[in-house]
Amino acid sequence: MKKISLLFLGLSMAILSCSKSAGDTKTGGQPSGRIVYVNTDTLLNNYEYYKDVVKEFDNKRFALENDLAKRSQSFQNEVALFQRRAQAGGMTEEQAKTTQLALQQKEQDIMLFRDNAAGNLQEEQAKKTDALLSNIHDYLKKYNSSDKYDMVIGYSKGGGVLYAKEDLDITQDVLKGLNEEYKSSSKKPAAVDSTAKK
Repeated sequence: MKKISLLFLGLSMAILSCSKSAGDTKTGGQPSGRIVYVNTDTLLNNYEYYKDVVKEFDNKRFALENDLAKRSQSFQNEVALFQRRAQAGGMTEEQAKTTQLALQQKEQDIMLFRDNAAGNLQEEQAKKTDALLSNIHDYLKKYNSSDKYDMVIGYSKGGGVLYAKEDLDITQDVLKGLNEEYKSSSKKPAAVDSTAKK
């Protein structure tokens, strides 16, 4: 499973409402212009909420992989024991058929567990991604409460924006505000459950 894919973040950044007044002048050290940008690579690499979410899912993936490895090893041991007993003549044909059916069912249960656990993890990742985008969008609405900018776009190297003047970059201000808001909020990811649901 891959880390949370947020490459689309640059395309999904909030478009803020248009202002009725013109505001092309630079005031108070803020960038001039009605369109500004946030460097999404820098934002994600330094946004504490995103880093915590990535760590949370790395831990969950690791726990799931360990759980699956244990289940698989236990199953392989049972298969090997069955084969030894069958070859040694330690069971009747009926017992062998019953054991073989039970092992097939166990294998299917392991695969079903794997698929369900992976699906649940992906669903949870999608919710966290949505929460991340909402956090950024909501903060940008507050950041632009004075209606200074018409639009905040996401910029990343190799993305859709080929050039942007550095004085239009508000990344550090936004990042500082997001991290302060996150630090003082209860939006921290839930504690990692080291045991996957069975």
